[in-house]
Amino acid sequence: MLLLAFSCLAVGSQPNGPAPMLERSVKAAFLYKFLGYMEFPADPGPSLVVGVLGADEVAIELARITSGRNVGHRTVTVRSLREGDPLAGLHLLFVGEDAAQPAQVLRSAEKNGTVTVTEHENGLQSGSVINFRVVDERVRFEVSLPAAERCNVRLSSRLLSVAYHVQKGGQ
Repeated sequence: MLLLAFSCLAVGSQPNGPAPMLERSVKAAFLYKFLGYMEFPADPGPSLVVGVLGADEVAIELARITSGRNVGHRTVTVRSLREGDPLAGLHLLFVGEDAAQPAQVLRSAEKNGTVTVTEHENGLQSGSVINFRVVDERVRFEVSLPAAERCNVRLSSRLLSVAYHVQKGGQ
């Protein structure tokens, strides 16, 4: 229910687009909620690790949101990443718009079986599993089922039902 509410949350408007801080907060909340709608192939252990690259404000907000909270019986650990940092051990990677060479990062994450979330115009086409878009001043997300399959994660039908767009095989 909360995910549905977030999918419709307006991010406000300024002459040059959405209010950046509110948009970042909404995206951080989505990232936390996404974890509860993913089934990883192997036991991820006692903690789910989320890496954030190219979006320091999102990392800070996500760390605030997840502090003292669990997803199931697992804690959530947030790692702020810099260009060139290793991606091993991540369950979810958010590649922000300020990341250099996002396509290369996405390829590397896919090899590690890491679920990727982006906020780029062609995020799904670049290989991301989930991509944020601002539509009618609201943060929405689109999902690529082929990309999810490549990183061997199952996405809940509840998550897919609130997605703005779901890319299926052959698209």
